[in-house]
Amino acid sequence: METILLKKPEGIRTWVKLYRLYLEAFPAAERKPFSMILRMYRKGKTDIWCLERGGEFSGLAITINGPDLILLDYFAVEGKCRSQGVGSRSLAALQKLYADKGFFLEIESTLEDAPNREQRLRRKAFYLRCGLEELHTTAKLFGVNMELLGVRCRIDYEQYHAFYRDNYNQWAADHVEKC
Repeated sequence: METILLKKPEGIRTWVKLYRLYLEAFPAAERKPFSMILRMYRKGKTDIWCLERGGEFSGLAITINGPDLILLDYFAVEGKCRSQGVGSRSLAALQKLYADKGFFLEIESTLEDAPNREQRLRRKAFYLRCGLEELHTTAKLFGVNMELLGVRCRIDYEQYHAFYRDNYNQWAADHVEKC
């Protein structure tokens, strides 16, 4: 099995691939303005990773970095690379990279009826197979009900809201609401 490398984006072609996957993989309601992500990246509050397998762009990971916690804010694998272990190996590499901190992510709620409920359940099962655990915390993020999953951490709603405020910006924190 080929190793997955986490690399910082270099060159315009890589940035274009990353941006296209970002637009393709995440619904508009769940996307932060990419210019804001880039600003936070330049400030060191966000990491942007290209996932590479065999020298080929295979996906993206975008984190928000706190002193003790890392939020995997966006994670997507290229369509042609799915169901080949790229996602699970990339997630393992990310957890290893940030092993000295709590690591968590948000998923669309599986606790409600939704047209894509089966997809949401599959996504949750994937993350649980990859070693993340339910944190039993829910929130509404940009109007979307979310559940938190993580490792090496426990986060309640107040800590989650404070994480956005303290480690990202007030605008994003203003879009975190209690369910």
